[in-house]
Amino acid sequence: MNYLPKAVAILSIITLCGCKGGSSATNIEKPGIQSLESPPQPSVIDGNSVQFSSALPASTPNRELLVESWDSYRRRFIQRDGRVIDYEASDRSTSEGQAYAMLRAVLIDDSATFALTLNWGENNLQRLKNGKPVDNLWAWKWGRTSDGNWGAIDKNFASDGDIDAITALILASRRWNRPEYLKIAKTKLEDLWKYSTVVGSENKRYLLPGPKAAFVKDSSIILNPSYFAPYAFRLFAQVDPERDWLSLVDTSYEVLEDSRQLSAVNLPSDWVALDAETGKYQPLPADSPIKSVYSFDAYRVWWRIALDASWFNSSRARSYLETSIQYPLKLWQEQSSIPARINLEGKALVNYEATSQYAMLYAATNLIQPELAQELLEKKLLPQYQQEVWDDNEAYYTQNLAWLGLLSPSAIPPELLQSN
Repeated sequence: MNYLPKAVAILSIITLCGCKGGSSATNIEKPGIQSLESPPQPSVIDGNSVQFSSALPASTPNRELLVESWDSYRRRFIQRDGRVIDYEASDRSTSEGQAYAMLRAVLIDDSATFALTLNWGENNLQRLKNGKPVDNLWAWKWGRTSDGNWGAIDKNFASDGDIDAITALILASRRWNRPEYLKIAKTKLEDLWKYSTVVGSENKRYLLPGPKAAFVKDSSIILNPSYFAPYAFRLFAQVDPERDWLSLVDTSYEVLEDSRQLSAVNLPSDWVALDAETGKYQPLPADSPIKSVYSFDAYRVWWRIALDASWFNSSRARSYLETSIQYPLKLWQEQSSIPARINLEGKALVNYEATSQYAMLYAATNLIQPELAQELLEKKLLPQYQQEVWDDNEAYYTQNLAWLGLLSPSAIPPELLQSN
């Protein structure tokens, strides 16, 4: 089943709002910017699968598959210069895609691919105004422009990509003793806090999906629960004590716990609206380009919260998973399938499934009901893995979520999660 993997909602809502980026910030000089006439190129990134295997403990479940699929992904989806290509969406690149590659690279100890994908992002996704950087966040969408050249198509940022990139930078600085990576992370953290968080009612601070002009309208704050990454905010607090990142841990769980009440079956939604004056949550209007349904964005909630439970032993994370994941697991037990999109009433909106959903559910279910997780693996994940890819050769989003969902959180060295 072909589908657009990443919600095009950010582009839609930013376009509707006519938003522009932030103001000036520290500039990091970067040589070798990608040519504006640069079609997709075959990837020829040197690598050593033996090295990747050694990065994962021998006890890591699905170890050989994870190594093989990462090597395959590098060859199929990453250009020689480090650009990650989304073949399902006009060969575009996104900040999310660069960040996924960075995160996967550091988790499997692939410093070469990490450097390439980071450099491409820094060189090509810099948000510019009149040729000068406006901040250190990344433009979310890059591809063929209307004049036929290649460059940034939408210069607004999407905070999930920046969060994953910053997380990867912090881990990389520790794994490879590269202080320059931490320096880049800190410059990005300053701008992420400044441009992608907002104070609502009771002086609570919330993570926005992108620019304030797009996602804050009068008293309404539009939120994407799948962007909330409590484990990342805990890492950010370790390296950036000047900002209260732990406050975002609290509001992330608040939004996750309270907004699920919009769903009759307690599922997270792709998008929700928070009334900053009343503190109440509402679904997005029916005619909105972004929807309050459980779908491809919301899957990532399971994985992100599972990481917080595993890496930081968060009791709140485990409690959320135990209470929110019951409906999809009930569907699985009753019919051995879970639809890819479910509305607020708990009804299927489509008659197809999504490998990416099963991977994210696997990550969470492994903590809650390991036997069911093994069923998902054996019946829905492993059968979809053929010729070193999940689903098909163009399924960029599925490759990332499947790999991240299957990687055991315990595979990462504990010292990478601790500040020196």
